[in-house]
Amino acid sequence: MAENWQFQIRITVTPELAEALRSSAASTQRDVIGAVLREGNATLKCQYDAFADYVAEAEHADREHYPLYQWTKETIENPEKKARYLNSFTVYVDGHEVYDKDSADWLQVRLSALAEEGAVGIESVSRYDTNPANNPQPPARK
Repeated sequence: MAENWQFQIRITVTPELAEALRSSAASTQRDVIGAVLREGNATLKCQYDAFADYVAEAEHADREHYPLYQWTKETIENPEKKARYLNSFTVYVDGHEVYDKDSADWLQVRLSALAEEGAVGIESVSRYDTNPANNPQPPARK
């Protein structure tokens, strides 16, 4: 019996598009991507912002329940990593960060087509799944 993995799509964008997406500033590029996302009932979240939210939540609560706290905090404080994650966005479908294969397939095709056109500022489209064999394990605690 095959496992039913869930999937996630991420995009890497130009710094200019990242700023427009994070600030909700008016942008033709943002509007084109937004139309695709609305059609797929999807939204974007900047990975840097997601990491910063995780750190803030952990600092407000009990850090012991946040096994990736130290790694995440060090990541967002590292200027090189911060720059990379500011340009990386996770696609959420119906508010979920992982979703079914059909949704992931559709998003990957549509967003990859935009990336291939080269006009909207998408540099790459990546696909991930929830299969533990395909995902790194959390770093060891210090």
